[in-house]
Amino acid sequence: MTFNDILLQVGGVGRFQWVQFTLVVIPMLLLSSHNTAQNFTAAIPGHHCRPPPSANLSGDGTGAEELRAWLPQDEQGRPVSCRRFTAPQRGLHWSNDTWPNATGATEPCVDGWTYDHSTFPATIVTEWDLVCGHRALRQLGQSFFMSGVLIGASVFGNLADRLGRRKILIWTYLQTAVMGTCCAFSPNFSIYCALRFLTGVSLSGMALNCFTLNVEWMPIHTRATVGTLVGFAYSIGQFILAGCAYAVPHWRWLQFLISVPFFFFFLYSWLFVESARWQASTGRLDLTLQTLQKVAWINGKQEEGEKLNMEVLQIKLNKEINLGKSKYSALDLVRLPVLRGLFSCLSLIWFATSFAYYGLVMDLQYFGSNIYLTQVIFGIVDLPAKLIGFLVINYIGRRPAQMASLLLAGVSILVNMLVPKDWGIMRTSLAVLGKGCLGNSFNCVFLYTGELYPTVIRQTGLGMGSMMARVGSIMSPLVNMTGELYPALPSLIYGAVPIAGGTVTFFLPETLNMPLPESVEELKAR
Repeated sequence: MTFNDILLQVGGVGRFQWVQFTLVVIPMLLLSSHNTAQNFTAAIPGHHCRPPPSANLSGDGTGAEELRAWLPQDEQGRPVSCRRFTAPQRGLHWSNDTWPNATGATEPCVDGWTYDHSTFPATIVTEWDLVCGHRALRQLGQSFFMSGVLIGASVFGNLADRLGRRKILIWTYLQTAVMGTCCAFSPNFSIYCALRFLTGVSLSGMALNCFTLNVEWMPIHTRATVGTLVGFAYSIGQFILAGCAYAVPHWRWLQFLISVPFFFFFLYSWLFVESARWQASTGRLDLTLQTLQKVAWINGKQEEGEKLNMEVLQIKLNKEINLGKSKYSALDLVRLPVLRGLFSCLSLIWFATSFAYYGLVMDLQYFGSNIYLTQVIFGIVDLPAKLIGFLVINYIGRRPAQMASLLLAGVSILVNMLVPKDWGIMRTSLAVLGKGCLGNSFNCVFLYTGELYPTVIRQTGLGMGSMMARVGSIMSPLVNMTGELYPALPSLIYGAVPIAGGTVTFFLPETLNMPLPESVEELKAR
């Protein structure tokens, strides 16, 4: 008898599974908000140099003319962002390309900037003047956040295999609540970056253990459904972010709003039940028995639970007990040949998915003036994409779904290179298609990775995969710099990488309707 048979004996997908699944998934709604919150908290409003204090900016009608006299204008007649005249040029209009030859000398914004607060009352950009010469610092906050996710994937993935899924989830809820809330009160940009880093560390561990704890409590035939529902929760979180940002546009209150609920999640997380599969793999049959009987009681299968005892478990779970004698680390993913192939292919898939995904979603202002509508559209497209992905995953297989998602995303990005820039609707539609495919790829790779790695190293494998995804998200903004050499190069790279990821998927085995492997030896036998 396998562990899956015991799950069916104590209720299969019963009351316990759905209650715990719901409670574990609810925080995922705000996890996605944290991942892309910088689209709003670090939005760049319209801005121009502030005239010197000596300028006469009175409110009697002459102030506007005086302001224009200090500000060079671009070809559309708008004030340029990063230069001003050293002396007022009344009645003249200067464009960017005439600065070097203009009789009116210009200088940087030595007295700061004036911002358009009509859409965003305050962002980290307006609060700490992350514009012009300091514009690159804007991405630093997100880079620190993604670096934290990178570290958290490795650290918490390994700790979850040693300490259990439940303990890590409890800790990550508390860490996210404290660090995210403190981030809303950051006195300066340096502390803001440090707190974003620590928030990223905890959110990474939360995402990994949310998925694993749910999958390990579900029978084989429901795993794809679980993975898809978790993905839907992440997509719905993007709607929540758009609504919160629209209702609370000030960056500090928005950051506070998406962080405080984690204190509540921390309180109820003590009710979670640890994975009995993990307990058995560590050799703690006494805890495994208590847990299974508790679940049987909640599911209304108390009689079935009473049939279980230490002797029965020792016979039925002999394989899981033996797993506790073997200890594996992240180095074994490279050292053992049977794991090395999986690790190499899955690493590229994780990297490619995240690399292209964050290349599309982390600059919503590029797609139009209404950033809130764009956020909603990007969230909407995930729902049908993941529904189609679920059908493919559940009825055709994990490998075809993973391969098709990445290949189609790469092709849509490459085709976008050939579309004229004035075809805005077509370009946005192709970007939305690519984003939907990449969202589905994320959904699939979580499930696929968890099914490919054996129980003894599953969390470590998921952690290393997530770590490679974070490497991709950190490198993604840097690719835009290649546009200085050749404008089409960033799109070429963003399109080629997911195609490479989709190609290596061919070398992975199918896991549809297969029991989860428990040991490296079992994986090798397959």
